[in-house]
Amino acid sequence: MEEFMLVSAKEMLEKARDGKYAVGQFNINNLEWTKTILLTAQEMNSPVILGVSEGAGKYMTGFKTVANMVNGMIECLNITVPVALHLDHGTYDGCYKCIEAGFSSIMFDGSHYPIDENVDKTRELVEVCAGKGLSLEAEVGAIGGEEDGVIGMGECADPDECKRIADLGVTMLAAGIGNIHGKYPANWAGLSFDTLAAIKEKTGDMPLVLHGGTGIPEDMIKKAISLGVAKINVNTECQLAFAAATRKYIEEGKDLEGKGFDPRKLLAPGCEAIRATVKEKMELFGSVNKA
Repeated sequence: MEEFMLVSAKEMLEKARDGKYAVGQFNINNLEWTKTILLTAQEMNSPVILGVSEGAGKYMTGFKTVANMVNGMIECLNITVPVALHLDHGTYDGCYKCIEAGFSSIMFDGSHYPIDENVDKTRELVEVCAGKGLSLEAEVGAIGGEEDGVIGMGECADPDECKRIADLGVTMLAAGIGNIHGKYPANWAGLSFDTLAAIKEKTGDMPLVLHGGTGIPEDMIKKAISLGVAKINVNTECQLAFAAATRKYIEEGKDLEGKGFDPRKLLAPGCEAIRATVKEKMELFGSVNKA
């Protein structure tokens, strides 16, 4: 049926940019993650972006499996809010695999290439995605921490390089402004709003993306949204919440009571913790009732 379909992230992000809120990208790692995030988005009446790293895609046996699972869930759970299935930090080859597998949104992370090569590869992918109606995210300036083996120090992007990439016609731009994947260290300097403002000045209406949303203080998140951030990525926070709830269930011996070892029971507290985390983020980002 027509309404049970993945959509490009373009429209949801343009609406978010104009409405001064952000859409959350929540990374999925398995069936439980996917089901919980979709149901929470529906409950909150919020658009949502499901992020899939290449590592998670491989773990779930391939991008085709992921696309089929998400499409099946959207239909069987009667999910009517806008859902984009997005490759997170994609390699050049990974982008083409996801396009083929039926993803509705792609991120090409060319930030580790020299800027000219990043521009060339991004330009090519802009054309391919435009022809298929997919949204495309590009990246300039590495995001700190580790993502699928690539380690960055959280350096800030060059606003002029951001302009070169934005001018290619990408849907959204991830630019490093001191943000980090994973947990933030105690000595973290915070987000560079000067850099963000300079990037915004050069890129105009381009929806900007904030990676490493876990652990950034709420006031910084809100300020980033006011400066043009329309998409915020969350992964580690859901993982930590899931792990803590699962640990508590086992340490309390719940898995030994009755059929508490049944994986549906064993994983339920973790799913509930993810639901609470996603709900909290959607409220913070301002995307509730924006579907």
